[in-house]
Amino acid sequence: MTLMASPFTLPCGVAIANRLAKAAMTEGLAEPGGRAGPRIARAYRAWAAGGAGLQITGNIMIDRRYRERPANIVVEGEQSAEAMAGLAAFAEAAKSGGGVAIAQISHAGRQSPKIIAPEPVGPSAVAVELPGGVFAAPRALADAEITDIIARFAHTARCLADAGFDGVQVHAAHGYLISEFLNPRVNQREDRWGGALENRARLLIDTVRAVRKAVGPVRIVSVKLNSSDFQKGGFSFEDCLAVVALLDQEGVDLIEISGGNYEQPSMMGIDGLEPVFDARVRDSTRAREAYFMTYAREVIAAAKTPVMVTGGFRTAKAMTEALEDGVALIGLARPLCVDPDAPTKLLRGDWDWLPAWETQLKVHPVFTAALPGELRRVVEALAVMAFFYRNILRLGDGKTPKRSMSLMAALIAHQINEREDARRM
Repeated sequence: MTLMASPFTLPCGVAIANRLAKAAMTEGLAEPGGRAGPRIARAYRAWAAGGAGLQITGNIMIDRRYRERPANIVVEGEQSAEAMAGLAAFAEAAKSGGGVAIAQISHAGRQSPKIIAPEPVGPSAVAVELPGGVFAAPRALADAEITDIIARFAHTARCLADAGFDGVQVHAAHGYLISEFLNPRVNQREDRWGGALENRARLLIDTVRAVRKAVGPVRIVSVKLNSSDFQKGGFSFEDCLAVVALLDQEGVDLIEISGGNYEQPSMMGIDGLEPVFDARVRDSTRAREAYFMTYAREVIAAAKTPVMVTGGFRTAKAMTEALEDGVALIGLARPLCVDPDAPTKLLRGDWDWLPAWETQLKVHPVFTAALPGELRRVVEALAVMAFFYRNILRLGDGKTPKRSMSLMAALIAHQINEREDARRM
């Protein structure tokens, strides 16, 4: 446990007390108007007490028109005194355990659900290929709108830094807007924002530069980046390495390696809706505990920037091996929905493994037997996700998380809750 408990100092000078991070998870705990209030602060106070050296918030949206879900925190435009007080309380709660806290900033792009965005936006008018009609067909952004988005990222970052966060993480993974621009399957533009990788990466690089200018040199600027989209014709690992080289030149403090999108949700450790075309995944990563370590090793070998890896870590042995391989920080997510104190238990040596709740949760076949295979996988994955969503809401309400519940009841309750949030937000 010595290596796991050792401190790590980022290039900007911010010291993190240990090598465990609470990775970003969408919370759905905003107050009406997208404000931060007591529920989000209550959840982060529980996670902060759990002992991770770094807390990373879930999606904080730069534009309420294109949220990832209805009850996201939104920071856009001039912030009222009340809104800033809510953000300050949020930051204080996230840091209350003595750790460092950064805010993940995001634009959902074409992955903004229809109940929020009847016409979402993206680099091109390419729809999300997912059954169920959750997402409407997007329209392509105009050049001036893209420039405005960069300014919005910078403004949101500045507000969050003023509220007390130690920095921000630019979300460039999982199929959200910046990830969409990186993905040639989705980005079919022929202007300065599309085509060659240098153009497809322009939104990310210009955003990072604007965010750095907004928060200054002593706060953390992190980027969450896909190792691959795991789709034929999508953002590849070779693209990832090229983007990492670009980020190395921008003074980024931390790159978090992840992967997938809603069409190929590898970030959730589940099979996607089409075959995986990357031999590294077929031959080794899927069989491993940590989904993205095969990629992370190559990124670490090439990068100057510290690397964080999130996805599937469950044993102290695997975490320690990853740190020995050069990983700076280990991201933990789903286990902390059920046991917020899991990092402390690992660091003290009380535990040498984390329960893999997602492998223990099963939808009763009576609910899915009549569904075609592809739709059945979607329903089962959404039901497992709903289990974790419901536990995050319990943390926000000051309740103890549940270790088991009816997954279909959780999914139904989650869908009802999302619609209620859409109405009240």
